[in-house]
Amino acid sequence: MKSVSNKFLVGASNNAAHFLKGKQFVFYYSTSVVRTPYHVVDPSPWPMIMGANLWGVAAMFICWVNQISLDSLYWGIPLFVLTFYSWVRDIINEATFQGFHTEKVQSGLTLGFILFLISELMLFFSFFWAFFHSALSSSVEIGCCWPPVGLECLDWSKVPLHNTALLVASSASITLSHHYLQWGDIWVAAATYIATLGLSVMFIKNQYEEYAWSSFSISDGVYGSCFFMLTGLHGLHVIGGTCGLLFCFVRMMFLQFSSEHHVALTLAIWYWHFVDIVWLGLFFIIYIWGS
Repeated sequence: MKSVSNKFLVGASNNAAHFLKGKQFVFYYSTSVVRTPYHVVDPSPWPMIMGANLWGVAAMFICWVNQISLDSLYWGIPLFVLTFYSWVRDIINEATFQGFHTEKVQSGLTLGFILFLISELMLFFSFFWAFFHSALSSSVEIGCCWPPVGLECLDWSKVPLHNTALLVASSASITLSHHYLQWGDIWVAAATYIATLGLSVMFIKNQYEEYAWSSFSISDGVYGSCFFMLTGLHGLHVIGGTCGLLFCFVRMMFLQFSSEHHVALTLAIWYWHFVDIVWLGLFFIIYIWGS
C-alpha cells in the first residue's frame, strides 16, 4: 500500500499536477508483469538457411533424374539435417524450458497443423482424381477398359490386406498410448508406443517388398503412374509419420511431455490417423475397386 507524493508527479501535465498536489491517494499495485499470451519469435536465421538447403536438395534431385554429376550438390543434405536439428532444438527450448507455448500459442499451432492436413488431403485428392478420370473414361490407347489390357494387378487379399491390418492396429495402439500418457502411466504409454513404431516399420517393409514383386512399374501406362504415385506418396508420408512418432517418443522418454501439455505428440498422432485414413481410401479404391 503506497501513497502518491510529489515525486510521482514528474512528467505529468501542469493541470494534472496542480489538481493532484496536496492530495493523498491510496491504491494497490502488483510488482508482477502480466505477459501477453502470444509468442513473438526472436529473429532466427533458420528459415533463410532452410530455404537455401531445400534449393540444394531440389537441384540435386533434378540432376539425379537427368543423370548429371552431383559432386557439387551433396552439401544440401547435411546442411538440411543440421538446420532442421537446430530449428527444432530452438522450438523445444521455447516450449519446454522457456514456457513460451501458452494455451493461445498451442491453439495457433493446432490451427496451422489442421490447415497443413487439409493441404495434404487436397494433394492426395488430385491424384485420386487422375485415377478416377482414367478408370471411368478409359481411352482407346489402353484398350477401352480398366485395368489396361495386358496388366496384371496386385491381389488385394494378400499384402495390401496385411498392410491395412497393420495400420489400423497401429492407430489403435497409438491412441491407447496417448490415453495412458494422459492418465499419467508413462511406462504403459511407452510400451504401446513401441508397438506402434514396430507396426509402422512392418508396413514400410511390406510396401517395399510389394514394389519388388510387382509385375509392372511406374512407367507402365497411366495405371502404373497413378498406382505408384499414390502408394509411393503415401509410403513417404508413412516414413515421415514414423520419424515424427520416433522424435516424440524420445522427448517422452526425456520427460518433456506431461499429462496436460504434449501438443507435439497430439499433432503427430493426428498425422498418423490421417495417414491411416488415406490408406483405407487407397485400399478400397486402388486395390479393390480399381483392380
